[in-house]
Amino acid sequence: MKILFDFLPIFLFFGTFKFAEGRKEWAARFASDNLGFLVSGGVVGPGEAPVLLATLVVIVATLAQVAVILVRGKKVDTMLWVSLALVTVMGGATIWFHNETFIKWKPSVLYWVMGLAFWLSQVMFRKNLLRALIGEQLTLPPGVWQRLNFAWIAFFAFMGLLNLYVAYSFSTDTWVNFKLFGGIGLMLVFTIAQGFYISKHVEPEAGEAPHP
Repeated sequence: MKILFDFLPIFLFFGTFKFAEGRKEWAARFASDNLGFLVSGGVVGPGEAPVLLATLVVIVATLAQVAVILVRGKKVDTMLWVSLALVTVMGGATIWFHNETFIKWKPSVLYWVMGLAFWLSQVMFRKNLLRALIGEQLTLPPGVWQRLNFAWIAFFAFMGLLNLYVAYSFSTDTWVNFKLFGGIGLMLVFTIAQGFYISKHVEPEAGEAPHP
């Protein structure tokens, strides 16, 4: 359920875009009649309506995520705050300027912010951010923690570049497909690969027999 909750804005962005993409004329009229005040000039064209509506939905969904967490009395993760700020600013720019470039840059900027956080924590503060996040659940040698941390930095850097490559080399429809299936799929593959690596180095807890 938590995974579904975390990825809900992406699912809604995808669903809204696909729905509007198949009904461009209707989407343009709906956006112009109901959301014209959010758009420079007040009129939304058929070609831009799907991504503008999807962007508005993802902004509202991310705001709702934060609101639900706060209402439940829980702490909002720093990265969710960052994601909310990025999607609000860059998504708002996409809607106002009729320019999908802003929202296409949002995933890359978020990836790079996360990678930078992992890197700066290690280099400037001598703190392994990955270990701080999941260290209570795993016992690993310091060298392994460091390699895992830098693997995530490299992964985030790669994903940011890959997102821009797809955004500028293919259609918006292809980018939307990649955003859901490619982004989540590569994240899953990378996480599974790290799981196999971790399983070879995890240290047994006190009183526990070592793995053969």
